[in-house]
Amino acid sequence: MLHPVELAAKFRSNGLRVTPQRQLLFQLLYDNDRHPTAESLYLDALTRMPGISLRTVYQTLTDLESMGEVSQLSFDNGAARFDPNMSNHHHAMCNMCGSIIDIDVDHLDGLRIRGDARFSAASAAVVFRGTCETCESPDLTSSHK
Repeated sequence: MLHPVELAAKFRSNGLRVTPQRQLLFQLLYDNDRHPTAESLYLDALTRMPGISLRTVYQTLTDLESMGEVSQLSFDNGAARFDPNMSNHHHAMCNMCGSIIDIDVDHLDGLRIRGDARFSAASAAVVFRGTCETCESPDLTSSHK
């Protein structure tokens, strides 16, 4: 995702208003590796800017997604998560706490669809499910982000 200042310029060049609320959301998403939901992003923003609306969060995320600055992720039947890391990467999800981390996977280019699939894959998204380090070792004092 672009730096918040560059993102503001991109919004303006696309004819979108850059409000203080949107600038805050740009800052909260920049280098955010927690894959927040719209609701968690809203709660984080609300502590810094009382009065921000959930509608503003959703609209800003929609605009960012349409501009290619965030991707929307769906895991099982949970709430949509948003990822500002637009590089080619995959995810690992903890079955216990639900945390999601970015990971790189070797040799994905060697995967092929078997049989007569009649389908030409343009991309693949891999999600590993398991237990994160914190849940695996509950005595660790670090908390999830």
